[in-house]
Order: sequence, then C-alpha cells, then structure tokens
Amino acid sequence: MYVILLCDTLHFFMHEIKTQLEELKKLINQGVEKIDLPSKIEQVELLEKEMQSEGFWDDSTHAAEVSTKAAGLKKLIEIWQGIKEEVEELLALHSVIPEDEGSEQKEYREMVANLLERWKKLEISTFLSGKYDTNSAILSIHAGTGGTDAQDFAEMLLRMYLRYAERMGYETVLIDKSVGEEAGIKSCTVMINGDFAFGYLKGENGVHRLVRMSPFNSKGTRETSFAMVEILPHIERNQEVEIKDEDLRIDTFRSGGSGGQSVNTTDSAVRITHIPTGVVVSCQNERSQIQNKEHAMAVLQGKLLTLMEAQQASELADLRGGVQEIAWGNQIRSYVLHPYKMVKDHRTNYEESNPDAVLNGEIDGFIEAELKKV
Repeated sequence: MYVILLCDTLHFFMHEIKTQLEELKKLINQGVEKIDLPSKIEQVELLEKEMQSEGFWDDSTHAAEVSTKAAGLKKLIEIWQGIKEEVEELLALHSVIPEDEGSEQKEYREMVANLLERWKKLEISTFLSGKYDTNSAILSIHAGTGGTDAQDFAEMLLRMYLRYAERMGYETVLIDKSVGEEAGIKSCTVMINGDFAFGYLKGENGVHRLVRMSPFNSKGTRETSFAMVEILPHIERNQEVEIKDEDLRIDTFRSGGSGGQSVNTTDSAVRITHIPTGVVVSCQNERSQIQNKEHAMAVLQGKLLTLMEAQQASELADLRGGVQEIAWGNQIRSYVLHPYKMVKDHRTNYEESNPDAVLNGEIDGFIEAELKKV
C-alpha cells in the first residue's frame, strides 16, 4: 500500500514539474516578445557592419562605445536564446525521466530548480524598457541631516551599492569622494559600468533614512540620520545632450587626500560648472587631468539630461522639480537597527527583516518590487 501511495505521489510530482515547465515556456516566449529579440539581433548585425567599415577604429572612443554595446547585446541575445532552448530541452527530457526517486530524477529536479531561479532574475530585465535602462549608471551619495551619523550612513550606503555591483558583475570606478571630519563621507560619486546598471538602480534615487543607537553619541541615545542617493544614466556620446564650451567653467585644483604617497601633488583634479544651470561636478580620483575631465563630463551629461527630461525650464530648481531636503518626511526607505531590525521601502511597502544582509548589498528584493510597481 505504501509503495502504491509513493508511486502516486511521485507521478503527481513529476506532472507538476511538467506543468511548471509548460507555464515557464509561455512566460519566456512572452519575455522574448516583450524585449523584441529579433530587433536586438538586427542591431547587432548593424553594429558589426559598422565595426567592419573603413576608418572605424580611427576614433577609439566611439569604437569602444560601439564595441561595448555590441558585446552587451550579444550577451543578452545569448542569455535569452539559451534559456528558451533549455526549457524546451527539459520538456522533451521529461518523458524519459523515470518516476522512481533515483539519481536521474534528483538531477532533473535540480536542473528545473536552477532554470526557475535563473528565470526569476531574467524576468526582472523585461521591466527595463526605459530609454536609458541598458546604460551604465552614475551613483552619487550625499550625507544629509544627522551630522557624523549621516556621514557614517552615507559610507554604509556606498559599501552597500559597491557590494551589490560586485554581486552583479559590474565594474565600479570612484570618481569623487569627500571624507567626513570624524567618520564616514560627506559625498561621493561612483561610475557603475555594466549592462542595465541604470535600469536596475534608478529606483534607488531618493532620500534614505537610518535609525540606530549612535556609535558617536556618548549618551547612547537612538539617532535618526539621512542620506541622499542620486542615480544618473551614463550617456554614450551618440546620446549626449549638447553642451557648449562657452557654457562651461573648468577649474583645476590639487586632489585632497589623507597624506603620504597617495596625495596627488599636481593640479589634476577637475571641477566643471555648467553656467546656465549652475550644476557643478568634480572628479579627483585619477592622476591624469584628462581622465578626470572625461569622468566629470560624463557626470555632467547625466545630470543635465535628467534635468531636461524632468521639465523644460530655465531655472535649476524648476528643472529639478524643487530642491528636496535630505531630512525627515522625504525618505523613500528606512533602515531601522534599533529598537527592532527592519528595512522598509515606503513606496512599495516591501520590507526585509535582516538589515545586515541588505547593507551588505542584498537589495534585489527592493529593486524588483520597485520595477514591478504599477
């Protein structure tokens, strides 16, 4: 009797797997249609044709941009074609997998579980249909209300995003960093290079709030501090906004540092002011003034594009839709470490009960909830 019941259970279980795979195949086909895979294949063909044209490599900067874009599209096509073929192979294999609980069935179940896990991550990319979602991102963090606690929180957020980028396989380049007097950072700017970096991170834009027992307060009281996160798309040259030379004021200065050999003894740091809007960006990470200027211009392009797309207006405050105070009442997310532990996003109500994991870069749940928000 037990053997009969076990066989029935295993038969039902295998039937459920087949149903899962058939549903997954439909979802994958819908995803292929949503991202318009055929057009992506056409884009690669056009880019490869351009790369083979005479004189293409004469402009190394443009050539690098085209090559990177082509490589990213090829990788995307390979992923979608691969998962489409894999679900079809697993469905075909289903009929020959024995229903008794042996090594073959165990291996098959593991293959299905791995496929479902990969699809869960790939599905999120189908929500990335914005104009610049495929671009790399420029991350800026600014300490707000809260003094030293806020500066320490800003550094905690920097570490969180660097760990997230590492997990995603993105390359990070520190562009600018202003260190706090006692601890943490006043502000920083980081380039996050990788496919869809802006698309995934754009929802992180806003005021973040930390509640904890302050390590900087001798009274041991609970403190609340704030930091602003700004996410901009890294604009490729063929997408850039027009920036006139006469609208720029470029100043050079000596990079700051903690002393010793790391201090830059030349005026290689660059500060660029866009005179019409008053937007100021700086870069002092590289030893070369030319490299610092290139990074600063990339940040400036992202800022101006974001402002222009938000609202066509003459004043910077109008373009930004008003200046947002980095303080109470404006937060998009709260990180509570005391008296209980929780991280909650106030836009989607998504929450996690393990702040340590979140601050260690595990922010996928928040990103997914924001992307799926209707």
